[in-house]
Amino acid sequence: MLSFPSAVRIYMCSEPADMRRSFDRLAVMVRDIIGADPLSGHVFVFRSRRGDRIKLLYWDRDGFALWYKRLEKGMFSWPSTMSSDNEIDRRYLSMMLEGVDISQIRLKRRFGLNKLQSS
Repeated sequence: MLSFPSAVRIYMCSEPADMRRSFDRLAVMVRDIIGADPLSGHVFVFRSRRGDRIKLLYWDRDGFALWYKRLEKGMFSWPSTMSSDNEIDRRYLSMMLEGVDISQIRLKRRFGLNKLQSS
C-alpha cells in the first residue's frame, strides 16, 4: 500500500479526468481545478469518467510521480460531497483504494487537541 509522510495532504479533483493525461496535463488540472501548487509535495487524486480508473500525482523531491490503478470490475467509491478545498483524510484514500464505499463510512468523534486546549 502507498505510504506518505504525515505532513502530506491529499486532495481529490472534483471533475473526472481523461486517463490519457500524464504528468503535465494533470499538473495543470491541479492548478486550475483544485487551485493548489502541483509542486507542493501533496497528493492529488483523479478519477476517470467511468470510475474504474484512478491516478495519484505527487511531487517526489526531484520530479513528478504518478500512481495508476485500473479495476477489472466495479468502480472506485467517490465522496458525493467534498469540502470546498477537496481535501480528504489519508484513511479515506486507503479505504477507497481497497474497495471500501467511503460514502458509507462515519468516523466516531475522538479526543483531540482542541478539547485539551478548551479545558
